[in-house]
Amino acid sequence: MLTETKPAPTVPASEPAFADQIDLDRLPQHIAIIMDGNGRWAKKRLFPRFQGHRNAVRAVRDTVEIAVELKLPVLTLYAFSTENWSRPKREVSTLMDLFAEYLDKELATMLQHGVRFRVLGDRNGLPDFVQERLSKALAATAANPGLLLNLAVNYGGRAELVRGMRLIAEQVRAGQLAPDDITEALVSDYTYTAGVPDPDLIIRTSGEQRTSNFLTWQSAYSELYFTETLWPDFTKADFVEAIRVFQSRDRRMGGVPSADPEDHEAL
Repeated sequence: MLTETKPAPTVPASEPAFADQIDLDRLPQHIAIIMDGNGRWAKKRLFPRFQGHRNAVRAVRDTVEIAVELKLPVLTLYAFSTENWSRPKREVSTLMDLFAEYLDKELATMLQHGVRFRVLGDRNGLPDFVQERLSKALAATAANPGLLLNLAVNYGGRAELVRGMRLIAEQVRAGQLAPDDITEALVSDYTYTAGVPDPDLIIRTSGEQRTSNFLTWQSAYSELYFTETLWPDFTKADFVEAIRVFQSRDRRMGGVPSADPEDHEAL
């Protein structure tokens, strides 16, 4: 939906239809994605599960590319949860190999497009070879001015809150904070996304309709968008469609529309 007062900026000519579907002046500031359905994608094709994860890399690449093209400020991808360690060892090993491979292959592209990389989650639980690639990507992209790409790895929303509460409790015990100093803003400062806007839009693929311990604190007012598309099949067009639906919604954030005088008189 485009504004009538002025034309929206256009996306690159390679994606001419996108400018007609969304208002580029009203993009979400932060989109987060629960990348689900790799196993089901493989099962439908009688492939082993790890083939689904390998084919999912294309969807990651396309999603990052369209986020860069649209000049989206923040993109967060839920790659590996704290619960995923319970999966078969071969599957976990494949995922770790893919993380390292993705960082190796995509670092040059991230640098070319000014993407800044960030990790959400407990890095200490990851294999050394993954941590080495993560450290390299973090250092190499730290000064980049473009898209902030958050990769949630070994991440759990509840674990994130427990971590934050422990850090706050330590400051209270040390006399550096009083209980009355604990506010919502302070709690946000002790999350992995400190300093980053909460997600306006959370997308989940594969038809499941839950947030699965993802950005538990940050998603209080996020718009949720669920699609039946399995993650390996997710395209740039699917990403833009989610934004279009987001822009069609009336986000009241617990309030009432400012143009409704009767509601305001009743307050």
